[in-house]
Amino acid sequence: MYRITANQIKNLRKKTGSGIMDCKKALIESKGDFQKAIEILRINGKQIALSLSHRETNEGVLIAKVNREETQGVIIGLSCETDFVAQNSDFIQLANKFAEIAISCINKDDLLNKFIGNLPIKEKLIEQTGVIGEKIDLCFFEKLSASFVSFYVHNGNKIASLVGLSSAPKGVQEVAKNLAMQVAAMNPIALNKKKLSPEILHKEKEIAKEQSRKEGKPENMIEKISQGKLNKFLAENLLLDQKFIKNNKLSVIEYVKKFNSNIQITDYKRLSF
Repeated sequence: MYRITANQIKNLRKKTGSGIMDCKKALIESKGDFQKAIEILRINGKQIALSLSHRETNEGVLIAKVNREETQGVIIGLSCETDFVAQNSDFIQLANKFAEIAISCINKDDLLNKFIGNLPIKEKLIEQTGVIGEKIDLCFFEKLSASFVSFYVHNGNKIASLVGLSSAPKGVQEVAKNLAMQVAAMNPIALNKKKLSPEILHKEKEIAKEQSRKEGKPENMIEKISQGKLNKFLAENLLLDQKFIKNNKLSVIEYVKKFNSNIQITDYKRLSF
């Protein structure tokens, strides 16, 4: 049997992230040929990835980043099978590396074809599936561009948000961060009534009417009561109409206008596991 050194194993582990025994076996099989050992590990990783391809990946982490100019933001989601892996520092570090690359990408497919080291990300996912022993996948990609973009990631990397603003006056960083936190915490369904689909509006009004009937309200009062219920629903679920989480005496739009009457929220994104 070909004899290998601890240093050879260490170098291969550093390069591939594979386990000690996997590296040792690959080096023995390759008779110490470093590049061939890497190829053996990749082939083994692909075989493992194929065997795990049917599994569901319901855990994972969300990473949000903005570019240096703070005019573009991105959220990516890296999924796995268990929370144990999702909390692993190497897994989170990998997701952060993907997010850094994602800033310059157009969409998910573009990101998957970008290189990390000497591998495209789509192959890196296969490689790391073999290393980790769980199916991992790039499950989310959301991008937002505006005159100013901020982000918020909730503790544990399970919720992430982006907020875009129409301009970037002095002091905007704190305001934008607070708004991104609002989006993460309160999960609005739309920016305002204009952005809400007519289907959702109609559905919620019909639900309100049905609730009123079940409560035994007079039929001639149903329309008025259901409109009141709908207004309450909109106030709780439209971002601009929501109560501001750091001061519930203000709505979000009042908070924004208090900071600067000329600034507007242009868009937002929110993802969660």
